[in-house]
Amino acid sequence: MSTTSMPAILDAVRQRALIDSEALALADYSDTAALAEVAGELRDRGYGGVVTYSRKVFIPLTHLCRDVCHYCTFAKTPKRIEQAYMPVEQVLAQVREAEKLGCKEALFTLGEKPELRYRAAREALAEMGFASTLEYLAHVAGRVLEETSVLPHINAGCMTDDEIAMLRPVSASMGIMLESASERLCEKGMPHYGSPDKAPAVRLETLARAGRACVPFTSGILIGIGETRRERIESLLALRALHKQHGHLQEIIIQNFRAKPDTKMASAPEPDLDELLWTIAVARLIFGAEMSIQAPPNLSPGVLPQIVAAGINDWGGVSPVTPDFVNPEAPWPHVERLVKETALSGKLLQERLTIYPRYIRDAERWLDKALRPRLLQAVDGQGMPRVDDWLTGQSDSAPDSDMALLRKERVAASRPIAAILRRAEAGERLDEDEIVQLFAARGDDFAAVCRSADRLRQQVCGDTVSYVVNRNINYTNVCYFKCQFCAFSKGKLSENLRGRPYDLSAEEIARRADEAWQRGATEVCMQGGIHPEYTGQTYLDILATLRAASPDMHIHAFSPLEVWQGAETLGLPLEEFLRQLKAAGLNSLPGTAAEVLDDEVRAVLCPDKINTQQWLTVMETAHGVGLPTTATIMFGHVDGYQHWARHLLAIRDLQARSGGFTELVPLPFVASESPIYLKGNARRGPTFRESLLMHAVARLVLHGLIDNIQASWVKMGEAGVLACLNAGANDLGGTLMNETITRAAGASHGEEVGPAEMDARIRAMSRSPRQRNTLYGEADPAQRERAARAESLKDVVNTPASKYERSKRGLIASG
Repeated sequence: MSTTSMPAILDAVRQRALIDSEALALADYSDTAALAEVAGELRDRGYGGVVTYSRKVFIPLTHLCRDVCHYCTFAKTPKRIEQAYMPVEQVLAQVREAEKLGCKEALFTLGEKPELRYRAAREALAEMGFASTLEYLAHVAGRVLEETSVLPHINAGCMTDDEIAMLRPVSASMGIMLESASERLCEKGMPHYGSPDKAPAVRLETLARAGRACVPFTSGILIGIGETRRERIESLLALRALHKQHGHLQEIIIQNFRAKPDTKMASAPEPDLDELLWTIAVARLIFGAEMSIQAPPNLSPGVLPQIVAAGINDWGGVSPVTPDFVNPEAPWPHVERLVKETALSGKLLQERLTIYPRYIRDAERWLDKALRPRLLQAVDGQGMPRVDDWLTGQSDSAPDSDMALLRKERVAASRPIAAILRRAEAGERLDEDEIVQLFAARGDDFAAVCRSADRLRQQVCGDTVSYVVNRNINYTNVCYFKCQFCAFSKGKLSENLRGRPYDLSAEEIARRADEAWQRGATEVCMQGGIHPEYTGQTYLDILATLRAASPDMHIHAFSPLEVWQGAETLGLPLEEFLRQLKAAGLNSLPGTAAEVLDDEVRAVLCPDKINTQQWLTVMETAHGVGLPTTATIMFGHVDGYQHWARHLLAIRDLQARSGGFTELVPLPFVASESPIYLKGNARRGPTFRESLLMHAVARLVLHGLIDNIQASWVKMGEAGVLACLNAGANDLGGTLMNETITRAAGASHGEEVGPAEMDARIRAMSRSPRQRNTLYGEADPAQRERAARAESLKDVVNTPASKYERSKRGLIASG
């Protein structure tokens, strides 16, 4: 095909995948700059301003190999090595040392089945009690998993189905370089002659086996070993065909040949920079925006920005501990230098794990069951590694790296993020993909999102920070729903986790409400488990008891789940039951039981609870009868950024119709005592970066519709709340005379913070405190005075749930 048709091909690849004939036509096109321009566009579409790498330790388990590739110095004969295999204790010592330096990947590399060629290998294996190299490898990788936090990545060469099945439970990912699909390179005089495992059909079959076994896999090509440009493209197309079939190729490596002394190819010419850049760009065009394209940084020192510009998004594994045993003459760049080199190309260097995020997010398919808890604990909602120890509800300080970004004087957002922020600040409705991009923001983009949200906060709310003096009354922890995240609720006979089952008497409910009023509260927040004996009448009775005990108190009560269940038990339409609740004294509804408004998440998290549409229906109906509500999102467990985006859009769209939400309250998941976390099926909660972004992105998405974004000091801690107030939040919620639900989940925060301390914390930020009521009006002056001189709380009485159908109208009956 003539080069005159190439502009049409380059234009087409911006819109769709190239067909094979179009890809092959690239072999005759030598304008590398033109190819790189389009490749860079595609890379930015898939990966934005981020280039990733994996912090690894290189474990050469054996240098013995039955193949004789003419460029290789990794493989050695038994006479040239001290031991056939690295002893397992030596491996563990190296991995532990690497672990101290932050390494999260152990890259196992080894020769191809040396026991088939060398007696020394067979004898060494027999002495250790193993029948094959791969059997020993499985043992060593298993020990690494058991005794360290480092994840094995296995480059074991060609494998059978049984061998892949043996290694899958002890590795997060595997790989094999195709190198080339050209049979010509296996002919006499060519680099793969005499190497049976380099036969393209054999290697491609291993790749196919891995795909069928659902193993996240790495492959790639080696350029400059005698292949033509067309043969490179044919190799890439062979890999693409396998990936189309199985979806298992997580990265494609473009590795440039380096001539090494004492090999048959010691004097062979190495590919020049243009050849490398051309191949990288072509690989990106063939695989499109989503595939990770990688080039080893140690093989091309001094030209890394050009390599980024050609279309890569990943540097591969970089080790602070061990050399590149395949290319020992090429030392790894220090990570600090790699950060600077990547920044010169306008990109942010971001650490990843050996298994890529999209495979972690679909862990049930791509990971052995034994590995899933390990991975979930190690990652954030995107599937990137957690890089600090901050935990919801437990950490008192904020991570230095995140805070440094927030304090940075000058921040330059990437073009895509800057464009989204302009639309958000103008009050436009963002789409799901744009919101996901905001949640994925890192580096300067992260700081830019927070600053944009803070500008809107200043514009809408000024420097006032509000809070309400309130009391939570959780009237029972008995619940027949089986929400997987909840450490608060108990079954009838459950006494595990924290405390025994209880069901408050009407007298105790009334006492707590009256005490709250005397101590200056303007609100009681009432929620509890869904007791199997509760009906809608129970909730009406609770309201009657509260109204009698404290006539002027704002009653903020009953989650949409309780409202739905109450209406069903009375056989009433939802609207009629809500009207009865309002008539009985209910003033507003909390937006709890929302968790994440996406049924994909709810099917895992709370499968027997109301679904997304039912929650929204309760809220819209409540707004329609004149009951304002809050909205919440409980995030950081089994969810992802796309689920968060859908939740915020659902809230935004309902608010645009009804106008009944007073605030959004982000609730970071507290993991430590949660059943789903203890079973190994959830993450450790959101990271600090994610928690800040939830407040910031909520401000941006809801701008012009919901003015108040609340930060939970119970979950964020004092330092976290202060950061949130610089990232879009304007409210600190309630003083919470006592709080039980979050503390039951493992939080260490949650004791009362009185008005004097709340005011002091806010003034320390050079902000103005404002004591408000539930609906964001001014708090009653008399109640403010009571709150200022409040006495200590009396001990609560959690009436044991020893019998059911406990009356909630006891006070009225006795009065």
